[in-house]
Amino acid sequence: MLEFNKKTNLLESIAQEYPLEEVKDPNLFRDYFSYEDIPKVAFNRRLVPMDVPDDIWITDTTFRDGQQSREPYTVEQMTMLFDMIHRLSGPNGVIKMSEFFLYTKKDQEAVYKCLEKGYQFPEITSWIRASQKDFELVKEIGLKETGILVSCSDYHIFKKMHMTRRQAVDHYLAVVRECIETGVKPRCHFEDITRADFYGFVVPFASALMDLMEDTGVPVKIRACDTMGYGVTYPGAVLPRSVPGIIYGLHNHAGVPHELIEWHGHNDFYRAVNNASYAWLYGASGVNCSLLGIGERTGNTPLEAMIFEYAQLKGTLNGADTTVITEIADYYQNEIGYDIPPMTPFVGKNFNVTRAGIHADGLLKDEEIYNIFDTDKFLNRPVKIAISNTSGTSGIAHWINVFYNFKGADMVDKKDELVEIVKEWVDEQYNEGRVTMITDGELESIVNETAVRLKQDKYLRR
Repeated sequence: MLEFNKKTNLLESIAQEYPLEEVKDPNLFRDYFSYEDIPKVAFNRRLVPMDVPDDIWITDTTFRDGQQSREPYTVEQMTMLFDMIHRLSGPNGVIKMSEFFLYTKKDQEAVYKCLEKGYQFPEITSWIRASQKDFELVKEIGLKETGILVSCSDYHIFKKMHMTRRQAVDHYLAVVRECIETGVKPRCHFEDITRADFYGFVVPFASALMDLMEDTGVPVKIRACDTMGYGVTYPGAVLPRSVPGIIYGLHNHAGVPHELIEWHGHNDFYRAVNNASYAWLYGASGVNCSLLGIGERTGNTPLEAMIFEYAQLKGTLNGADTTVITEIADYYQNEIGYDIPPMTPFVGKNFNVTRAGIHADGLLKDEEIYNIFDTDKFLNRPVKIAISNTSGTSGIAHWINVFYNFKGADMVDKKDELVEIVKEWVDEQYNEGRVTMITDGELESIVNETAVRLKQDKYLRR
């Protein structure tokens, strides 16, 4: 069967059948995943084309996967964070959905309180056990969609579930049909897809779900879950580790529409953000994230990171309010008591702080030289200088201008007498053997003392 692709203006062959391959022994891809060795990345040099959907978005799992690796959030914390996610999403729904557990009364209370807010974005969805009782609970609460776990690698089918592939598919299809009959839209979580037999299990199972969707008229989402973080984006890498190959195959071989494909990645090999971005580029409309990347083991794809990936790919924030990201970071630090590593992009306390004197000199001349973008505008975080023995007079001048919010004619130059006096004090500290950074409080104290001595009143009006 041939189909004319309006994107490429080419005739393309779309009639490719991939029957379920029943196997006696599990295919564990031991050439790639020998447990006694580091996993291997293999190549067959087969490339698939980029196929960016007309619309892309983010979904959130802060209150589901994000709660599996830390102490549970309180109801107040969940509602406060949900408010901030809503504001971050903006009026156009850059963050389209937010996923909650429904296991406990506390989780259910949080869902009800968030529903009462009446926000269009993010829409509240759930993750439940695959049972009639839980489907009824989803419907009773008033949610339109729920996630269902459908593990797809032989590691899970044979070793965890003790089933054959056929038994697994029949079981999953029965559960999904039951969900649809209850009146809830299913979102199928293809667990461990980066260790699954893609053409022998994933594609035929996904195709069967698309047939079920056609029969019932109810959309069935597929979440491709890189459960162990094995996904790679290298051109020509083989399946099942190829992120482009997975997304391309789901869309072109299983017939899953872009808007029903979602990527869920983990960061075990430091690839979460890159893999999620490639999922967008190769045909997934949604990428699933959590605030600060908090999740199982090394965590999920950080939501705040994908906001900026979105902006870089689309050329617009589409109404997303990135200043809320700093409020979220402050809330985690000050109210929840979560320690954010200081070098973490966008949210760590040192992410836009420089210590090098030569960098400080560049910042003093034009902060664009050493700042990734206007962090004051987009994150309410002006670029800062951390003062040490390498900061120089440029660093001290920049610190003063930021700390005292000096603009225009009020700004001090690195040759200012006060700056030179403070620099002498800093040098003296390190000449006496100091090894720690100079704190803001110490600098404010020495600046104020020096300003009094020099009768420079503008420092004293702060």
